[in-house]
Amino acid sequence: MDQFESVTSGASETYPVQCSALRKNGFVMLKGRPCKIVEMSTSKTGKHGHAKVHLVGLDLFTGKKLEDLCPSTHNMEVPNVSRKDYQLTDIDDGFLSLLQDDGTQREDLKLPDDDLGKEILRKFENDEQLLVTVLKAVGEEAVIATKTSS
Repeated sequence: MDQFESVTSGASETYPVQCSALRKNGFVMLKGRPCKIVEMSTSKTGKHGHAKVHLVGLDLFTGKKLEDLCPSTHNMEVPNVSRKDYQLTDIDDGFLSLLQDDGTQREDLKLPDDDLGKEILRKFENDEQLLVTVLKAVGEEAVIATKTSS
């Protein structure tokens, strides 16, 4: 008798998609990292049958370029990616204070240490009302954009 591990519904970080069904600008797991597909090409079927799909993706959180080769009939894992906007209320010691929909604060996200982080800090110091967009995938979260709220 086979033993299967049970997973609660909706809790899965990824789901399988046939490699040939993936599309540019979609998401995929490459080398265990959630990536946005920036390039893909399919090679012809070779002597041993399968067409291969060459995937190039950028890591959603580090921006690093990752590549993989996969038979077009095989499944690849696709991360469940969500985006959410939060109202920025404070910046304290490199951490953002964000107002959630239910009125509570979350203070577990770091100010990005790149140009985006500098932009958020500059706008915050100019007393602009900001919304920050947080991307979440496979248990990781990061601020990926900001916009002025009206």
